[in-house]
Formats: sequence, structure tokens, C-alpha cells
Amino acid sequence: MTTHYIQFTRVSRNAKTGPIPVTTTSEESCPHACPLKGNGCYAEGGPLAILWRKVTARKAGMAWDAALGEIAKLPKGTLWRHNQAGDLPGIGDAIDVAALAALVKANRGKRGFTYTHKPIDTAKNRGAIAAANAMGFTVNLSANNLAHADELAASNAGPVVVVLPADATRATVTPGGRKVAICPATISDNVTCATCGLCAIANRKAIIGFPAHGPSKRKASAIAAA
Repeated sequence: MTTHYIQFTRVSRNAKTGPIPVTTTSEESCPHACPLKGNGCYAEGGPLAILWRKVTARKAGMAWDAALGEIAKLPKGTLWRHNQAGDLPGIGDAIDVAALAALVKANRGKRGFTYTHKPIDTAKNRGAIAAANAMGFTVNLSANNLAHADELAASNAGPVVVVLPADATRATVTPGGRKVAICPATISDNVTCATCGLCAIANRKAIIGFPAHGPSKRKASAIAAA
């Protein structure tokens, strides 16, 4: 089983998520394939970065199995977000299939959701993500730009989200004609993950777009525009 550390926060104070449970996973879970790594990732700056560094150094949080125990205790129907920073279990680009299956089991009866930049060009990764989505734990595939969103959507492994230029405020479409809706929480102070829940719907048709944000949003915007 994975050796990742996780910070489990029962009630988030993040203005965008709202007061739902959230987790933060140690940095070694992040894939090398992610172009935002060290180059525009919102989690690498601000207060979240401080917590993330502590979790990665094992100075905050708890072992993977202990965190799964906390997740399993959540009341039935709870909407919660896995990984405000970090990625699916597994070092770098790989997915630890057994650890992900254990997470899916802990989520049973809840409405857990997350995002991943793990590459899906291997049958192992693609199959693990598709299985998680089929079993009630929503794994959103994170696209780097609109063309990449089309590629990920065509895999049918899971719902898709995409980073957009920082100044994006309106719905758009991908080169393949797929609809992209702007995350409501990024454009309205009256909407949070707690009141929206779109990212927890595995069978939705729309791709969700997130305008680049955070201290390095210019770098992320450049990736989105590529």
C-alpha cells in the first residue's frame, strides 16, 4: 500500500470549496507529466503551499490507511473533495491501483470527487480511473488546454476539466465541439463546491473550465493557450 501522507480536513475554510471535507496528499503523488508542476500550479503558492510542504515532509497529516479510516466515517451522502493539492495514489505518473481501490471503498455511499493529471496513455492508469468512476468515486481528468480536453474526453475514462486562460469568463467549446462550462465558483462569490457539486457528477456531458488562478496564473494561462 502507498506510503503517501494525507491531511484530512473535516471542514474546509477554503472560500471556493465551502465548508466540506477536503484532503491534501503529499507531493510525490504528483505526476511528472503535469506541465503545471513547478510551472503555474496554484497549490505551489500561498497558504496551501505551506500546508502541502508540511504534509510532504510528514510534519502534518497522517498515514494513508489512517486517512481512509477518517473518510470511511463520513456520513452517507457527504460531498467531499480529495486533494486540494496532490494527486491519485502512486509515485509520479503511476497509479497505485490497490491504493485507489481502497480509497474508492472508503468513499462508498459518499460523494467524493477529485482531479488527476496522471497520464491515461497506459491501460493500467486508464482502467483504474474508469473503475473508480464506475464505482462512485468521481475522478476528473485534468486537461492542459482545449485540444487536450478533447483527447481526454475521447478516452471515456471519466469526466473532464480543463485549465483556461485567466481572463476566461464565458462558456466555450473545444476544437471538437464539446461544450465547456466555466466553474461557477470561479466567477461568483455566491457559489462554492458545497453548493454546486458538478465536479462530483461522473456522467456529466459538459467539460468544466477553470480559469488559471493563484500566484503563478500567468504561467498556467500560457499553458492553457498553447
